Amino acid sequence: MKKEDMNIVCLDLEGVLVPEIWIAFAEATGIPELKRTTRDEPDYDKLMKYRIDILKEHGLGLKQIQETIEKIEPLEGAREFMDELRARTQVIILSDTFTQFAGPLMKKLGYPTIFCNTLEVGEDGSITGYRMRVEKSKYATVKALQSIGFETIASGDSFNDLGMIEASKAGFLFRSTEAIREAHPELPAFEEYDDLLAAITEAL
Repeated sequence: MKKEDMNIVCLDLEGVLVPEIWIAFAEATGIPELKRTTRDEPDYDKLMKYRIDILKEHGLGLKQIQETIEKIEPLEGAREFMDELRARTQVIILSDTFTQFAGPLMKKLGYPTIFCNTLEVGEDGSITGYRMRVEKSKYATVKALQSIGFETIASGDSFNDLGMIEASKAGFLFRSTEAIREAHPELPAFEEYDDLLAAITEAL
């Protein structure tokens, strides 16, 4: 077995490969409060309850969000980056998004593997809650992969990516916020896919 076969690259989705879904939906609906993301709020449960309350207040549900998602395209260069990376090693997208959101985006990225969460949706299409796949899902997943003999390399942009980045043999920030970069100067930070691809390749 080649050394590369023992590695799995774990990537965040939103902000790294595709635009932030909630920001796109905030712009589509004209509700600026929905622009708040995991870049701004470290407590994911608090963030999701906040979002669900706003959706309920405005009478919006899953259907309206999915209509916005259908129009979202991957970030420029993301599909090519994924194709090149998957030609070199195994890749899993670890995201705190939801299965009900991910489908159209995975199609546009060439159907990579994604581990994410699921929404609880009422009969009327309203979003009533959510179920995390596992607590601290990104960190828990890289630790599980390591427990079965893989080494992980991780990259993301938000607070909820720090666990998987710090737990991996190599980890990188990608297009993160100034506040996160300044708080974690020990983590290499990149803005361009070519640079991230080079860093991951070197770590393999």
